[in-house]
Amino acid sequence: MNRTRRLRKTENIRRLVRENKLTIDDLIYPLFIEEGENIETEIVSMPGIKRFSLDRISKELDEVVELDIPAVLLFGIPSKKDDTGSETWNDNGIMQQAIRFIKKNYPSLYVITDVCFCEYTSHGHCGIIHDNDVDNDATLVNIAKQVISHAKAGVDMVAPSGMMDGMIQAIREALDNTGFSNLPVMSYAVKYSSAFYGPFRDAADSAPTFGDRRTYQMDPSNRDEGLREATFDDEEGADILMVKPALAYLDIIRDLKNNFDRPIACYNVSGEYAMIKAAAAKGWIDGDRVMMESLLSMKRAGADIIITYFAKEVAKILQKK
Repeated sequence: MNRTRRLRKTENIRRLVRENKLTIDDLIYPLFIEEGENIETEIVSMPGIKRFSLDRISKELDEVVELDIPAVLLFGIPSKKDDTGSETWNDNGIMQQAIRFIKKNYPSLYVITDVCFCEYTSHGHCGIIHDNDVDNDATLVNIAKQVISHAKAGVDMVAPSGMMDGMIQAIREALDNTGFSNLPVMSYAVKYSSAFYGPFRDAADSAPTFGDRRTYQMDPSNRDEGLREATFDDEEGADILMVKPALAYLDIIRDLKNNFDRPIACYNVSGEYAMIKAAAAKGWIDGDRVMMESLLSMKRAGADIIITYFAKEVAKILQKK
């Protein structure tokens, strides 16, 4: 008889034969930075996650550094919005200020910026609107302006999330032509039009004022299309390919891992976070165990990098081991 239970008998043997392990090195922690002063506002739908102004964010960053989390992903919430999201390429905008602040005061942190427009546009969509839809090619012009402004501020990596066709090529050319050829790009290569983003829109004040994002984000029904999207971004020069959301799209993470010789990232999104937090608060689940099991499933599927709001909690657990 095959007795596979022999290798499950004690914790030590389980550790020795464990196939996948979650480490602090796998984690990126998202941060929401709001323009203004004296702001530290908890996001009700995401318990434990806050929006900070720069004058109130040091305590949070101190903890991130102390926990040895290697990287943060920044989202900016500006004080003013317009139809084009022009604050995204304002060299003194909130994102640019945040980059300079963190690089000066926390030089060990690797700083990544979300490159998009939904938090900055008055209509909440991810680009310029023509005929009630996002104009892809007009938006690419502004994406190039945004990444150059982030690069000049000192960012370590840019992460375009808008799902515009040709965005990686536009970004790569803009960076290469302005002296930033060594700046890497982590593409939201396969980003679905998902109901799991709900709490994020509270956090980033980015809900669309009309319609939805299904004309540019992917249909959750589609799997093969994800490979096509990732192939385009790979060919255009993306350094890291990301899948978003993570938990409901583990098959897509595995598809990318099997087909691309690049690091694969996934985004453990706000809805995934909020569901675990809500169920744990009710006492229906062991929140820590479900959190760790969920993130481990992303590693097992093939993710090399996990962007997660759980990063601090995971780091605290892993440091105890």
